[in-house]
Amino acid sequence: MTDTTEKAAREAVSGPPAAGPAPAPRPVRWRGATPWLFLLAPLTLLIVFTYAPIANMVAYSFTDWDGVSPELHYTGAENYAELFTRSDLFEVFWVSGYYLAASVFQIVAALYFATILSFNVRFRNFFKGVLFFPYLINGVAIGFVFLYFFQDGGTLDSVLGLLGIETDRAWLGSPASANTSLAAVSVWRYLGLNFVLFLGAIQSIPGELYEAAELDGANRWHQFRHVIAPGIKPVLSLTVILSVSGSLSVFEIPYIMTGGATGTETFVIQTVKLAFQFNKTGLASAAAIVLLLIVLAVTWVQRRLVPDDKVDLA
Repeated sequence: MTDTTEKAAREAVSGPPAAGPAPAPRPVRWRGATPWLFLLAPLTLLIVFTYAPIANMVAYSFTDWDGVSPELHYTGAENYAELFTRSDLFEVFWVSGYYLAASVFQIVAALYFATILSFNVRFRNFFKGVLFFPYLINGVAIGFVFLYFFQDGGTLDSVLGLLGIETDRAWLGSPASANTSLAAVSVWRYLGLNFVLFLGAIQSIPGELYEAAELDGANRWHQFRHVIAPGIKPVLSLTVILSVSGSLSVFEIPYIMTGGATGTETFVIQTVKLAFQFNKTGLASAAAIVLLLIVLAVTWVQRRLVPDDKVDLA
């Protein structure tokens, strides 16, 4: 027997060589970094266009920068001291009371229409479009339209004349009537936004709950109280926060229609004038920081007073 034959016979008796241990999988180095790669673009935009400007505004609030000169001097907390010692800088917050009262009416009206149109009524799609359409219009266009609407001999006076009501009131001529008129314009414009938020929340409630309520003999009011109201509580809390913060930071409508004249100047209009009309960018930055802190404080208090409860409607 040759050597080759003997080697083949030994391999046949002993069998194939035992397989070694499987190689360990190679670690994927970039698996943990994949989510951050997707977040890189939005985080960059957020930092560059949101957090960086806020940081600059905080820095400017401690200086006397006029917004034009390349030179600025650190003044400490003088801008904040001036804000809290000059009563005229905070008197403009009384104007926000008109918009705050209007926002209450706006939320109630939006909730009413959303509840009614969530049921099967005739022409509900038409009314949905009518209510939401004002929110789609540009704010500048709305300001100019209602500027003619409220002027002497304008649309409002013409309509009242057709109804036999004669008036010589200057709707934008006194602080009370001007602020009431401007607040009404804000209600007309933003009613559709709250309406859509409420309608979406109501339609997300399971239909089985309505059927069970009807079987139990519940009318529309009982359905609203025991089914709709608990189901839309988070959205209602959100709209309250948006309404309060919006009432404190009103700018577009009064700035276009009156420019802040006739006692309609809001805190934001005053801040813009400080920065661009009186060249007090440092003081305006401090005012903007104070407004931001007030909005955050109001939001925190609201969340504490009315916390979001987990509601299981399924």
